[in-house]
Amino acid sequence: MIKIPQNVYDDIVAHALKDAPIEACGYLAGLNGEVKYAIAMKNIDNSAEHFSFDPQEQFDAFKKTQKEGLRLLAAYHSHPETPARPSEEDIKLAYDPSISYLIISLAGETPDVKSFKIKNGIVEKEEITYE
Repeated sequence: MIKIPQNVYDDIVAHALKDAPIEACGYLAGLNGEVKYAIAMKNIDNSAEHFSFDPQEQFDAFKKTQKEGLRLLAAYHSHPETPARPSEEDIKLAYDPSISYLIISLAGETPDVKSFKIKNGIVEKEEITYE
């Protein structure tokens, strides 16, 4: 389970809407499954079908959270035109089984956010609670 404050949920949905039609991406930082804030990142692929983090931004996000005594709990990205479920590429590129993977779908009338744990190609849906 991952706990997300309403303001962080609002931030990641706003990021997804702002970057559409390309995929938005970023991290969620916190501790013990409780998210404190989002770190919006640039999709250097500039694509509607996949994303890549900028390596320097990744390193900076890691350093910032470490300095604050927090961890990168989740990676998030949007699916501008497809459902909130991991694509084959998402599963293949999910290298860190210790984090959650959030997907924000903009395919419906309202944004749909779902979280997953992905380990060795196996996807398990994860419960999200909002504070």
